[in-house]
Amino acid sequence: MEKYYILLYYCYSKIQDPEEFREQHHQLCLDLDLRGRIIIASEGLNGTVSGSEDACKKYMDAVLSDSRFNHTEFKVDVNDTAAFEKLHVRVKPEIVHSSLHHIDPNQQAGNYVEPEEFRQILKEEDEDTVILDVRSNYEHTIGKFKNAVTLDIDNFKDFPHKIKELARYKGKKIITYCTGGIKCEKASAYLLEQGFKDVYQLHGGIIKYGMKAGGEDFEGKCYVFDSRVVKEVNSVNPTIISTCYVTGKPCDRMINCANPYCNMHIPMSEEGSAVYNGCCSEECMNNPDARPYNGTGLYRKEMNGYNPHKGAKRKVNLHHYL
Repeated sequence: MEKYYILLYYCYSKIQDPEEFREQHHQLCLDLDLRGRIIIASEGLNGTVSGSEDACKKYMDAVLSDSRFNHTEFKVDVNDTAAFEKLHVRVKPEIVHSSLHHIDPNQQAGNYVEPEEFRQILKEEDEDTVILDVRSNYEHTIGKFKNAVTLDIDNFKDFPHKIKELARYKGKKIITYCTGGIKCEKASAYLLEQGFKDVYQLHGGIIKYGMKAGGEDFEGKCYVFDSRVVKEVNSVNPTIISTCYVTGKPCDRMINCANPYCNMHIPMSEEGSAVYNGCCSEECMNNPDARPYNGTGLYRKEMNGYNPHKGAKRKVNLHHYL
């Protein structure tokens, strides 16, 4: 059976003409038959793509051959099925929506802590060290590091609003972490800008930690932004920390409420899903527009004549990159 590679990566590096680069990069992905989501901004490149082993290796070679991105670190995973159905290559103001447009991680950011060192720090449980999760609620609800400080935020752009709440940690060593590292680049830089002195970041995030340190002491599963939804990263001492929204029993299965007007993204077991036909409550179940429960609780947008070539404006010779 053919295996699919999944690449997670980012690179903060100046792009003079993001629109032109988007056209070329889109065509490159088409030539390699890749699917996924790529964000391009003047500050750099951020993506998660999936395809065959050969295609993904050619894609990594192509990105690394560009002097602007030759320091990109790819987290590579293997899956039995494709992680995406569509390809989207888009230009946006930032490669991660942060509301911190003025921050350039290449100028200032927390020093990296490598996975093995981080594993030892977790074991020491030093009260003068704070492990700070900078991800959103639905992410850390399903999984987080042991004893980590979590923030009540719905989106990373809300992180700056929590700076007063974090002020009590100014005298401590702070190590930030996120899924793949991209949010920590700006989060750690912002903390330094706000007067925090001893700030670090987990290099490569949870995903690299799982690959290099076995994910030890990561509790629950890691939320990922592809069709897998959640991923097991702890092969040493795995646990379940989340509970089913309906039954209250341990559960690390994520679904969307079948009521499209609610669509709440929550942990829910198959047992819990049967109670309200995939909805989070009786009220949602009785909504006349509630979607028929599909067994997964994940209601993806219809393909609606999806054409991956839409938006491709010029051909790119793949051999130019390789």
